[in-house]
Amino acid sequence: MPKQSARLVLVNETNFALYTPFLPEAAAGTLEPRHVVTPLREILKRTYLRLGSIVAHDPAAKTVTLRAKYGETETLPYDQLLLSLGSVSRVLPVPGLAEHAVGFKSLADAIFLRNHVVETLEEANATEDPARREQLLTYVFVGGGYAGLEALAELQDFASDAMDNYPRARLHGMRWVLVEATDRVLPEIDRQLADYALRELRGRGIDIRLETTLEEVGPETARLSNGEVLPTRTVVWTAGVAPQPILGQLSLPLDERGRVPVDSFLRVRGMDSVWAIGDCAAAPDPRGGLCPPTAQHAVRQGPAAARNIAAELGIGSPRPFEYRSEASFVNLGRYKAVGRIGDRTFRGFPAWWLARSYHMSQIPGAARKFHAVLDWTAGLPFRRDISELGSIGHPKPLL
Repeated sequence: MPKQSARLVLVNETNFALYTPFLPEAAAGTLEPRHVVTPLREILKRTYLRLGSIVAHDPAAKTVTLRAKYGETETLPYDQLLLSLGSVSRVLPVPGLAEHAVGFKSLADAIFLRNHVVETLEEANATEDPARREQLLTYVFVGGGYAGLEALAELQDFASDAMDNYPRARLHGMRWVLVEATDRVLPEIDRQLADYALRELRGRGIDIRLETTLEEVGPETARLSNGEVLPTRTVVWTAGVAPQPILGQLSLPLDERGRVPVDSFLRVRGMDSVWAIGDCAAAPDPRGGLCPPTAQHAVRQGPAAARNIAAELGIGSPRPFEYRSEASFVNLGRYKAVGRIGDRTFRGFPAWWLARSYHMSQIPGAARKFHAVLDWTAGLPFRRDISELGSIGHPKPLL
């Protein structure tokens, strides 16, 4: 649309966009955490940014209620409403899960996990108790999808590099365990590539338990469905995603999984002037079924929805969303990955290089592209930093 022909307002809880495929590398110290986010005000030149969250929606009056960071509420009118609320970790009713496990969905999760791994190495190197050292050096990841495998592979790489600085912990050895409820990992990609990733991780000493579930989590243990109790103080939950719970309070139709059903033009079914994209939307996939909750689909639904909203306002003509995924990559740590482009498959270093090239083309903002390349280049001849910075953002009281 022509400039000044519409007023664009974005409501978001933070003033940055997170590039989630780089979360594992931020957790492993390969990328500086600030370099996996892009300030929204740098890339949105025609958009009015409001920090806060939407807590209510009146379709008849065409208004939404904004709750700002410090609790104030405000009613915002709209002509067209686009929902792109994303998703949260899918949590199952596992005893102790909420109290003793951590997710892997945000930058805070990634930074916490990195600091936590360093803390466990420090404590394991200092303790005289073999049982306590076993708990500290056992890391359990639950969920064998993209997020689980990439986070596990990068953090295990990071910890293996760091172990040279912890001789007593190195003598004892680490244990990394992946728990997956189905009979395979990476259901999103070809079975052949998934099996290669499985062999690669097992070859690095990672214990992968297929057709196994997590039954209970305690402060120092994790119990599996086969009855085994793992001594551990680290349980990372990456077993899928679920739509944002706030969708249930926004006067919207929802499907059985809590997503907003939309038509092929990304308009919310049965509603006027309301659209939805990304993980929160149940959008038809041109190949059949519904689009998977991946960034590849979300970033392509954005321009499609924008074009159709402009058509609704009298500029251009509407077109259905027709993207068909032709590529997928999964990073397995430094210089290793698996991937597919069309009918061709890649593994090892070529797949890692292609994945890096693809992500470099997708991360928004020229400054962030430049910073990421600098981080990767600087990391080639040097070891990763093992400073534990968990106190950042939590200043001590003055008295």
